[in-house]
Amino acid sequence: MTRRELRTHIFKLLYRVFFYSEEELDQQIELYLEDPEVEADVKDSEFIKNRVKEIIRLIPEIDSVIDEKAERWKVNRINYVDLSILRLAYYEIAYDDEVPTAVAINEAVEISKIYGGSESSSFINGVLAKLL
Repeated sequence: MTRRELRTHIFKLLYRVFFYSEEELDQQIELYLEDPEVEADVKDSEFIKNRVKEIIRLIPEIDSVIDEKAERWKVNRINYVDLSILRLAYYEIAYDDEVPTAVAINEAVEISKIYGGSESSSFINGVLAKLL
């Protein structure tokens, strides 16, 4: 599985955070990964699960940084798709030494072009530029 495919699956699972309780998330992750369309082998499934759980654990910290940097846009006003993408991108920028910052930003913008609204890519690019 490519890194973009992994990111896309992580984004989709982070999006589910808004709709399921914390107690349900482990089951939701398992159900998602069991879907034949996901096509994740054991290694990729473990990577996805671990990354999603780590980001969820850090949501309060990540959201406080986004709140601070996203002028006039507090996390409670950002749509769920954009916020999920921002959380993933910020995690990669701040916590994953293997992902160059420019790659994390570019991937976030590309995912937003697919799943976000017409303004999502420029909004995400602008917020991530302020996080640096």
